[in-house]
Amino acid sequence: METWSQLSKAAQDLLLSRPAQQASDQLQSRVQLIIDNVKANGDTALLQYNQEFDNNYADELIVSNTEIQNSEALLSTELKTAINIAFNNITTFHKAQLPQRKVIETQPGVVCELRYQAINAVGIYVPGGTAPLPSSVLMQGALAKLSGAQTIVLATPVKGDEQINPAILYAAKLCGVTTLVKSGGAGVIAAMAFGTQSVPKVNKIFGPGNSYVTMAKQLVAQQANGVAIDMPAGPSEVLVIADCGANPRFIAADLLSQAEHGEDSQVVLLSDSETLINATKIEVEKQLQGLSRRNIAEKALLNSPFILVKDIEQAIEVSNQYGPEHLIVQTRDANDIVDKFFNVGSIFVGDYTPESAGDYASGTNHVLPTYGYSQVYSALNLMDFFRTYTVQTISQKGLSELSKSILPLADAEGLVAHANAVKVRLEELS
Repeated sequence: METWSQLSKAAQDLLLSRPAQQASDQLQSRVQLIIDNVKANGDTALLQYNQEFDNNYADELIVSNTEIQNSEALLSTELKTAINIAFNNITTFHKAQLPQRKVIETQPGVVCELRYQAINAVGIYVPGGTAPLPSSVLMQGALAKLSGAQTIVLATPVKGDEQINPAILYAAKLCGVTTLVKSGGAGVIAAMAFGTQSVPKVNKIFGPGNSYVTMAKQLVAQQANGVAIDMPAGPSEVLVIADCGANPRFIAADLLSQAEHGEDSQVVLLSDSETLINATKIEVEKQLQGLSRRNIAEKALLNSPFILVKDIEQAIEVSNQYGPEHLIVQTRDANDIVDKFFNVGSIFVGDYTPESAGDYASGTNHVLPTYGYSQVYSALNLMDFFRTYTVQTISQKGLSELSKSILPLADAEGLVAHANAVKVRLEELS
């Protein structure tokens, strides 16, 4: 346990630092080689990387539509129901974000419109390194379907001679996935960005992943024409703020639910109660014993500070400095202080709002900015699957009046042709 007020500014910054990522220069050069190989050799390169990284020697990259359609029969009723509930809640929440065309007459005879168009082809990446993630399919795919995207490419790695988990296939079916690629890592990011013999080129790539995937997304966004990415999402993280009235069992469970994501995940506890922090530490040790991914969680906890603050106001300041992906507020006045938080991906308010709810089924999106990017990026939302553009229509009278602004501005900027495009029309009118 660390006492925040007793630390120097440098020590505070160090305490809140994320686990170090791979050296960026080395990582970038390795990823660039992969991208170049996929651009040059397409499917052949992807199959090569499937063998090299995933020990997968299958000679097919694309899952057949028949396999996707038949996936439902391979699921238990309980799991199928759970996926349906999550899909419906995610769709319901994000449907409220559907954009509406706006028409505004800025002055008489000058009509400006803001219109929205679904991004035609989108790529969704679902990590598969240590566990199947049908929830990640739903969080991205439900939005892609709701937007009306015509091409939805889903990519996920397959280890060895395993098959794609039927839960992922069923989630893909619900989301209207048009192409499902059995490949992962930087290679398949490049495939979606540039297209291969089997993988359609997309316009925007979504989804979290390891450092290779994150770097690949950033590089292809610079190199592939007309390709964008959602955000540079990295390792998962959660910050919990709790007062003396919070339940240590709940807090420990919330911390471990993120710690089990990966060794480079980070969990942080802020409390004004030393007694609560000590009780939570004991609970963490107890609950660790029953985790199937205990080794992963234990390594993540090595990067995870428990911090004693002087009061909840100081906890708010620390959280705003850290900018967590997930923020859980378990204080007696939780609802009253929500508006004081900024730089956060998603907030979970009260003792009975676990982060797991947002990860799976409450309806909000679990694709969130990490590594401090919450200062500039937002949670994935439906508008990420649209582009906006404008339309304007000006009447003769409207142009005559608007010229009183256009002509002086064009003259001031020395752009004679700009001014002339208006003058010739005014001469025609007169």
